[in-house]
Amino acid sequence: MTKPTNQKPGPLNILVVDDEANIRKTLAVCLESRGHRVTAVGSLKDAQEEAALQVFDLAFVDLRLGTESGMDLISLLLAACPWLKIVVITAYASIDTAVEAIRRGAADYIPKPFKPDQVVLVTERIATLHAMEQRISGLQEDLERVHPEILFQSGHPGMQRAIELAKQVAPSEAVVMLRGPSGTGKTVLARAIHGWSQRASKPLGIISCPTLSPELLESELFGHVKGAFTGALRDNPGRVAACEGGTLFLDEIGDLPLSIQPKLLRFIQDREYERVGDQHTRKADVRILAATNADLEQAIKDGRFREDLYYRLNVIQIEIPPLRERPDDTELLAATMLGFFGAQNHKVFRGFADDALLALRSYPWPGNIRELRNVIERAAILCPGNVIGVENLPESISPHRPPIQLGDRVPLSMVEENHIRRVLGTTKSLQEAAEILGIDQATLWRKRKQLGI
Repeated sequence: MTKPTNQKPGPLNILVVDDEANIRKTLAVCLESRGHRVTAVGSLKDAQEEAALQVFDLAFVDLRLGTESGMDLISLLLAACPWLKIVVITAYASIDTAVEAIRRGAADYIPKPFKPDQVVLVTERIATLHAMEQRISGLQEDLERVHPEILFQSGHPGMQRAIELAKQVAPSEAVVMLRGPSGTGKTVLARAIHGWSQRASKPLGIISCPTLSPELLESELFGHVKGAFTGALRDNPGRVAACEGGTLFLDEIGDLPLSIQPKLLRFIQDREYERVGDQHTRKADVRILAATNADLEQAIKDGRFREDLYYRLNVIQIEIPPLRERPDDTELLAATMLGFFGAQNHKVFRGFADDALLALRSYPWPGNIRELRNVIERAAILCPGNVIGVENLPESISPHRPPIQLGDRVPLSMVEENHIRRVLGTTKSLQEAAEILGIDQATLWRKRKQLGI
């Protein structure tokens, strides 16, 4: 995916807290003229209420708010939004107050009277720092998932349509539903849509719905307050708040618990939500992308998925064809991955032997691109030469070797892996496969990740 480079920091959502109306107006005019969004209030109470309703990037806080202290507001604002940058402004400047403000978490300090140029300078510095922090966060996530770059090129008409449609809808604000078998690259395409959009400089959050219990999933999504449930030792802003201005990708949306579905529907429609254990209604500007390999239409009939949520999620639907339908893409992807894993293992490969290519093109790939990635990484590590032969591929892929049978002299883990692959290849959803295997969906999801299926 091509990511934007050298982008100018985007506009900030700014809170101004000062008990002098003319100062509030002056700051608001100065900041809004630079393209920022400004909310101006005159008291500690109003500041707290606004911070509970929306996510701010920067706050200008006067130290004297009538009979109240702006110093006390610093910790309160940071508790509501840990990544907020606070600039203290005061006519009673001193070294002691500056040190105390910084100690409590303020990012900068401006004495009154100040000039517009000072405000612009500190705001631009904060905007650059904010964009840098988001960029670093995104790079850290990428490093945690080290993977070869997937080329968005294909000779298959269905995949070509999917890529072109993704590029076409990326600049819009539409909710996008990615559909296709597990492992086809829905998460990669979601990242690409975010990268091609106007929100590319803002955060991208990813939540896999089957991996958490309903209670933890709601907390992960919308956040919680301290003491909301056993183990809630501190406030958690949640992914929605963390993705302000950006995109939230909900993977395997078909496994979203019924108890959370109306809350997600409300957020998509009104951009409003509450944290677990909190009555304050909050707002967030977040675009939703979703993905599923499940039959949502059948889930609606079975009462497992809300019809109204389905229609809100299914504004733009992109179908990603399975890898078995596009053998030419299999060859192209395998070559790209081999180059990546060769470099990672300090090896230079000339390519694949004919028998290995035939095996790769003939195999049905029930785990799709995820499984292919696992196979190529394994081959790159184990191959002693510079050409990948069929002997370097797993037994399940080689056409010259019989499939593993019960009673064969092989490790139990190999029997389990083959059985899971076959069940996944003959079922329509993760839930159906889990029921056949006699395990819960979260366990199956983890096994698929471990095996690269």
